[in-house]
Amino acid sequence: MADQQALDEVVRFTSDLIRIDTTNRGGGDCRERPAAEYAAEQLAGAGLEPLMLERTEGRTNVVARIEGRDPSADALLVHGHLDVVPAEAADWSVHPFSGEIRDGVVWGRGAVDMKNMDAMILAVVRSWARQGVRPRRDLVIAFTADEEASAEDGSGFLADEHPELFEGCTEGISESGAFTFHDGAGREIYPIAAGERGTGWLKLTARGRAGHGSKVNKENAVTRLAAAVTRIGEHEWPLRLTPTVRAALTELAALYGIETDLTHVDALLEKLGPAAKLVEATVRNSANPTMLEAGYKLNVIPGEAVAYVDGRYLPGGEDEFRTTLDLLTGPDVDWEFSHREVALQAPVDSPTYANMRAAVEEFAPEGHVVPYCMSGGTDAKQFSRLGITGYGFAPLKLPEGFDYQALFHGVDERVPVEALHFGVRVLDRFLRTA
Repeated sequence: MADQQALDEVVRFTSDLIRIDTTNRGGGDCRERPAAEYAAEQLAGAGLEPLMLERTEGRTNVVARIEGRDPSADALLVHGHLDVVPAEAADWSVHPFSGEIRDGVVWGRGAVDMKNMDAMILAVVRSWARQGVRPRRDLVIAFTADEEASAEDGSGFLADEHPELFEGCTEGISESGAFTFHDGAGREIYPIAAGERGTGWLKLTARGRAGHGSKVNKENAVTRLAAAVTRIGEHEWPLRLTPTVRAALTELAALYGIETDLTHVDALLEKLGPAAKLVEATVRNSANPTMLEAGYKLNVIPGEAVAYVDGRYLPGGEDEFRTTLDLLTGPDVDWEFSHREVALQAPVDSPTYANMRAAVEEFAPEGHVVPYCMSGGTDAKQFSRLGITGYGFAPLKLPEGFDYQALFHGVDERVPVEALHFGVRVLDRFLRTA
């Protein structure tokens, strides 16, 4: 079991990593190297030989391997990203890069996404070094750059240019799973991610006839774009249930004593109450307009107008997504992917999933573990190029009223110290026997 020093270190590591500003503003505007050096130092202190790898100067990744007891077993990838999204200090109760520990809570950008998990990994590995523990199978530890943008300098670079470092890895774990979801009726649910929707970020371009704003213009690019954006925003996508979502709905219905009627999913979601939040975003594809660009002067009709749409599609749903976008944009608007990544599906009847469930239940016997599909995406998408099946497993036991999902990219991001302690214990238990 994780020792007291590990419990102390996970808090210190989380705070220290938060204080290292690794804000990723996109377009290459980020520098993860200081955080990578910090992580590499802690791994070296555990007797490992971490490699620091860069595609672009300052965009540093760290990879290390721990040899397991069973050389015939497949290896497991354990990964976390080092970059964070921007934070506006004026909006926060504390400075977002202070790493302040106040009233049993660690505050700052990255506290839940995902420097907490990075710290847990480091604390567990160092605890094993002190205790002489070796896991059952090889573990590859990876801390990546650029997850909050394109991943081109992070997991994408590692998967494409250094696949040999992940030799033997068939499964991986990372963020967004095994956290406490309070349903408002006294139940604690622990969703473990076994899938992700695909990423389809779109650029829409409408072209027309430029001209004076006072003249009749039936070929107005702005009008054409606005009509397409409206159609996309108002489109009702049909229900599409993946195996993971089916399993989630079935287990949640059983938990609440509700008849599992997957022919009327929307009605079932209503009966689940707050717990519906765990699945409602993953029963359909989606496309949300997010940005508009057009014109340079009020009385000039521009010849081109551009919009951006955040699209997500379910495993097996990309063809439908493409076909629907062709129909919604129409003949006067072109669209293309500005960023595209695959959807993922992981089995919920695997030994690894069973071990994750058992690890959570050992330290949260009052909890109810269920599978779920992430509405967004993680570095697991890039590592899937190597044949690695990804799960979301970053355990945290959270108090009632603590809205974990709202703090992702949110103001006043923070994590309770006790949640970190729980995470270390559960992660230690799982990784020893995984």
